[in-house]
Amino acid sequence: MVYVLNKNGRPLMPCSSRKARMLLSAGKATVAKRTPFVIRLLHGSSGYVQPVTMGVDSGFTHVGISVVTGTKEIYAADVELRRDLVDLNSERRMYRRNRRNRKTWYRQPRFDNRRKPEGCLAPSIQHKLDSHKKLIKGVKAILPIDLVIIEVAAFDIQKIKNPDTEGTGYQNGDQAGFWNVREYVLYRDGHKCQAPKCNGKDKVLNVHHIESRKTGGNRPDNLITLCESCHDRHHKGMVRLTLAQSKGFKAETFMSMVRWRLVNETGADHTYGYITKTNRIALGLAKSHVNDAYVIAGGTVQERVSPFRVKQVRKCNRKLFKGDHSHIRNTAPRLIKGFQRYDKVRFQGQECFVFGRRSTGYFDLRLLDGTKIHASANAKHIKRLERGNTFLIERRMAGTKQIAA
Repeated sequence: MVYVLNKNGRPLMPCSSRKARMLLSAGKATVAKRTPFVIRLLHGSSGYVQPVTMGVDSGFTHVGISVVTGTKEIYAADVELRRDLVDLNSERRMYRRNRRNRKTWYRQPRFDNRRKPEGCLAPSIQHKLDSHKKLIKGVKAILPIDLVIIEVAAFDIQKIKNPDTEGTGYQNGDQAGFWNVREYVLYRDGHKCQAPKCNGKDKVLNVHHIESRKTGGNRPDNLITLCESCHDRHHKGMVRLTLAQSKGFKAETFMSMVRWRLVNETGADHTYGYITKTNRIALGLAKSHVNDAYVIAGGTVQERVSPFRVKQVRKCNRKLFKGDHSHIRNTAPRLIKGFQRYDKVRFQGQECFVFGRRSTGYFDLRLLDGTKIHASANAKHIKRLERGNTFLIERRMAGTKQIAA
């Protein structure tokens, strides 16, 4: 299936690969994009368009996209979003605080930029929202979509933690009656060290983060009481805590905060998760993001297509040096032998991506699922097909299993 644009760049209905070859051979069209393959007509500004619906199964780490007509599915993609925003933002905050605390010259502030706009989101959540909008815009650029449907869901986190929560129970959570989280954690643990084999002689208590503060936060289920001695010994590797890290509710928070906002900002229609699940089970489809998106778009008996695999990556590394006081460059030059990171290349007849590079001209080539093609391929043996982008697209040659066992 080849996607078609008219001479003004407006999307038309896709055509067969045979027809696309004929148009290209006759000089009536030119290649606009390689993956997915898009051609642009050189003559004519009108074309055949029929009702097309796009279904979006939004999520915290994965997004399913499906575009269907009355007879067939014409586009499908399984998108993996970035997961490193919280770590990178925390690292940047650490460097900035360290730089401010050093002895530096003082200058007068140029403007007051301390106020946040009304309704602003955390940077990591805002990035998720922007990524969803960019994906929808990208599909609209190659297909004449007249209706977008997004699955929305409201998650009651207190009810997830305690199914019996009702009425005034929402006003009396775990921390009700305590001045702060630390006081609650000490009370919950009985003001005793929770480390195994603690002798209890040290009376100075600390509240320890089970998971890193920058990723796990300061919620009570990520905190535990340790005495001063056990706390120091734990950080030296002498005491091991046999505790499972808390799952947290990042995904649920995202869906509660972002999905309705995504619907409002894109002008899309919406549906609910229980409707999607009921229809998917009735069709006998396996649980997957692409199948959910297919059902959301109104898919029933339409002919399916193999989905694209899409992986979101960072555009560039803005960290200039290895460490805070180091003057060693953190990254190699952007272009090495004409190649940059995340370029799509062909190596020994196989399409793959540049995931690592050396200044000597050797590259680490992989597929999007992490499969290693070659750990040190010479630049002479690879050919660039597409420049690297924030959304890497890989064609799935074999169709995935659609029917549940």
